[in-house]
Amino acid sequence: MTKAMILAAGRGERMRPLTDHTPKPLLSVGGKPLIVWHIERLRAAGFTKLVINHAHLGHRLEEALGDGAAFGVHIAWSPEASALETAGGIRHALPLLGNAPFVVVNGDVYCDADFTALRSAAENLNADGPLAHLLLVDNPEHHPEGDFHHDPDGLVRADGQPRLTFSGLGAYHPALFAGLADNTPAKLAPLLRAAMNAGKVTGQHHAGRWIDVGTPQRLAELDRELGARRTEPRNAARRREN
Repeated sequence: MTKAMILAAGRGERMRPLTDHTPKPLLSVGGKPLIVWHIERLRAAGFTKLVINHAHLGHRLEEALGDGAAFGVHIAWSPEASALETAGGIRHALPLLGNAPFVVVNGDVYCDADFTALRSAAENLNADGPLAHLLLVDNPEHHPEGDFHHDPDGLVRADGQPRLTFSGLGAYHPALFAGLADNTPAKLAPLLRAAMNAGKVTGQHHAGRWIDVGTPQRLAELDRELGARRTEPRNAARRREN
């Protein structure tokens, strides 16, 4: 059974003072914590075994989410004494993730993608073939230069035009992290670029809603958007009753 990991160890410096006492993934948006949107979408796609890492105020996350039973999933926690960056955090969690490919979701983004496609992509990864599959999105205003080029053949390249932005959602084979030492901070981008140069990264373009909830302004924007979605069905029902 394919597992999924939610990255939740970041400090959220740009979100201060909101994150001084609350981990960023627990900030409420559209009536529920940001991380719960991910958990519910993962559960809907058939993921029942999740791994979540944490560092800053990690106990708050464990207190809020527990073992995941309230959401129909099982959560295994991967605490970090200090944040290990993306690749370091994944490497530290490998004993919990196991030997099979897995899906990873950044805990500080919102995305309406269907995680079923990412699960299928994970199942197609292997140590001798593609090591990673990335979900790419249109470049947002705050990141117009993008990150990577998506070839028509499905491969993702470090160079080339046009460029798309890495969403923070992807599927990975454990072999991608084999050269990393445990409990050592490590960024994901250098590993991805090395794999891209070897032709071992595939991707897909998600044209739906995605937002990097990296500032209080973007959090408020998303909260208004999701709040409007929640009230519209109720308003429509009232109109029908009248």
